[in-house]
Amino acid sequence: MRTLSPSERRALRAKAHALHPVVIVGHHGLTPAVMNEIDVSLRAHELIKIRVGNDERAAREEALARICAELDAAPVQHLGKMLVVWRPAPVTEKDSPAAAADKASTTKRARPRAASGSFAGGAAMAAAAGRHRPQAGTASPRSPAARRKPQPASTEAGAGGASNRRRRRVS
Repeated sequence: MRTLSPSERRALRAKAHALHPVVIVGHHGLTPAVMNEIDVSLRAHELIKIRVGNDERAAREEALARICAELDAAPVQHLGKMLVVWRPAPVTEKDSPAAAADKASTTKRARPRAASGSFAGGAAMAAAAGRHRPQAGTASPRSPAARRKPQPASTEAGAGGASNRRRRRVS
């Protein structure tokens, strides 16, 4: 079982405040399947909340001690039926410093932004990307004007021209 200093525990409690429980221990207790799910969740998230359905505090404390002992984790908090557990993520080959240096040497560089200090708009970015902009007077297929259907001209006298809407009678 790992141990944490009080300042580390305080920082982890603050991070865990916004978390939701990812594992719920039911009335069957800590079965091998539940322990496996806790282990998978710790590998994925490092810091997890576990909800224990047992009403007895001693049983919850014993479950927290068993989880931490079997999974090499550190207890962060036991508040009511909620347990907070932390275990650092395992270091994989891709996370090692040598792998990070190799990755940095093979990554592509980002394109430079527009020449001016502020964002120059879509035209500069489109020109930099090799795309062209539609000529003036033509509507882009994504613009609202291009999606509107043309309205037929009204031939009725006194209809007001382009509008075919019904008018509300004011009395």
